[in-house]
Amino acid sequence: MQLRTFLIAGVASFMAALDTLVVTTALPTLREQFSASLESMEWTVNIFTLCYAVFLLTAAALGDRFGRKRVFVLGLVLFTASSAAAALAGSIGMLVLARAFQGLGTAMIIPLALTLVVGTMPPERRGVAIAGLGGMVGLGIALGPWIGGAVVQMGSWQAVFWINVPVGAVLVPLATLSLAEGERARRGLDVRGILLMMAGLLGVVFGLIRSVTLGWWHVQVLAPLVAGAAILVVFAWWERAAAEPVLPPGLFRSRGFTLSNVVSTLVQGGMLGSVFLLTQFLQLVLAYRPLDAGVRTLPWTLLPALVAPLAGVFGERLGVRRLMVASAVLQGAALAWFAVAVSPAVPYALLWPGMVVAGAGMGLFYAVAARQPLDFVAPSEQGLAAGVNNAMRQIGIVLGVAVLAGVFAAAGGHGTSALFVSGLRAALWVGVAILAVAAVAAWLVPAVPRRAETRESVAFATAAGGGD
Repeated sequence: MQLRTFLIAGVASFMAALDTLVVTTALPTLREQFSASLESMEWTVNIFTLCYAVFLLTAAALGDRFGRKRVFVLGLVLFTASSAAAALAGSIGMLVLARAFQGLGTAMIIPLALTLVVGTMPPERRGVAIAGLGGMVGLGIALGPWIGGAVVQMGSWQAVFWINVPVGAVLVPLATLSLAEGERARRGLDVRGILLMMAGLLGVVFGLIRSVTLGWWHVQVLAPLVAGAAILVVFAWWERAAAEPVLPPGLFRSRGFTLSNVVSTLVQGGMLGSVFLLTQFLQLVLAYRPLDAGVRTLPWTLLPALVAPLAGVFGERLGVRRLMVASAVLQGAALAWFAVAVSPAVPYALLWPGMVVAGAGMGLFYAVAARQPLDFVAPSEQGLAAGVNNAMRQIGIVLGVAVLAGVFAAAGGHGTSALFVSGLRAALWVGVAILAVAAVAAWLVPAVPRRAETRESVAFATAAGGGD
């Protein structure tokens, strides 16, 4: 049962995470076929992130209320069907709509896969299992552009989506027959809180996405950001008054839980915001084709799959907090290496060491980032805690891309190779600063839950490794 659950959850998480960035290398082909604008092309990527980030917490709450297995299987069905719809899309509008439903399906798969695995594993194996699952998610995100480039270059853009369909068709009956339902939360559903939360997140994430194209001071950026922030303030007020809140305020009274999510947000933002620019550097400045550029990032993208399981083992001995600090330090050092090394004619051999260090740091991060917040919550709140952490990581990606792209545009731009390198170098140093702050925040995470948690939380955290 434990192995079957891990394999089903791991494969499903990898498949869903893969589609976060798999379409990026198909954008030029899509633009030519549909004669679409650049902004329309960007929305094939952004709509996935938008729906994923906004629906994560709602999916986790629905799983806790109606059954994690049920919502997980529904997510698999939705993701598989929308992948087929994307492959059959005859217009850019239909493709964007299909990608939106892919994002919704992914929001139902990834956090609930984690809680299903945690629910079946004994405490002594839980750390390794979470690390392995985190490694699968990280590997899927990292390999997305490379797999997309390979599929598009050797086949067609439709194949990027068709590859999900047979996998999903196998996973749905396996999950239905093999997975245990697990414990449900015995409380009502805070519908008003869910609607307020989704509306607020929609405004904030939409504004962040639009800032990449329009800049921070455009009305289409400021209006949704301000409106979203105001709605989230109302949401916070409502949650304090609600009899059965969707996001219990007590979660954030835990310094460990709050700081764990801050670290996840900063690391995802600093690192993947830099990846967004570095992948363009390989193609636009060093003139590698999509597949060739993907091959050259393999030291970076494959190492997490090797490091994450090892980190799960050593996390029990060294402590999750130390590994998270090491992750932020390694990734910050890699970005500093890139910032010093990049030039219009830099040889690939000079970039390779930074990719290895970045891959090792990313492997540590994906091994412990999903687990650490669970050390500070009760078992009945695992699904919600996983949803919060995943949502914060997605918002971190959007915010990191927006901030670093803004720095890149202000300090350089796409005009010439020299301008691109100038903007990239400035953005990388900002990424280094973000990861330095993340390292400090990671060190401040308590090794043992404080008295603010309930006795149930403390007992769970101790069993899960929170006392290391």
